[in-house]
Amino acid sequence: MDDTLEEVVHAATHQGGGRPPRRLEVWLPILIVVIDQATKAMVRAMVPVHDSVTVIPGFVDFTHVLNSGAAFGILNGTEFPFKTVLIAVIATAALVGVGMYAANLAHHQLIARVGLALIIGGAAGNLIDRVVAGSVVDFVDVYWRSYHFWAFNVADSAISVGVTIMILDMLGAGAHVSKTV
Repeated sequence: MDDTLEEVVHAATHQGGGRPPRRLEVWLPILIVVIDQATKAMVRAMVPVHDSVTVIPGFVDFTHVLNSGAAFGILNGTEFPFKTVLIAVIATAALVGVGMYAANLAHHQLIARVGLALIIGGAAGNLIDRVVAGSVVDFVDVYWRSYHFWAFNVADSAISVGVTIMILDMLGAGAHVSKTV
């Protein structure tokens, strides 16, 4: 078996002539949005705002918080006119930009396409919250003793994993994998 990753991806996605179907770019973001919105709905229904449920004692709680700011709570405590609209417009512009970039990737750029699909799904999940409710539900509270990371959600996780995949792809991680004969 000396198929390269590109050949395997091409065989799996290419049907007939022309450009291969873009199933990955459609279904992975949709899956992320569905999981993100479902988990946020469960938190809204089961955990009152600012209350916590211990998941792993001393390490992870589900804490229902509302983030009206940007990533990592930036601008969360700051109020100004049209804040929600401004953040939603910026998020929409970024989502459109990432989508346009993703649409121009070649079919063999699987790693980049996966990374961008995760980013798009996460950005869309958080954008839905901003447009519908004016804030994003964050609930995963990871901590060690008195040190807490920012609360986050499934969408944030997808964005973080997607960005990490993109950085590794840009750095060429995995590009020099040796082939067995």
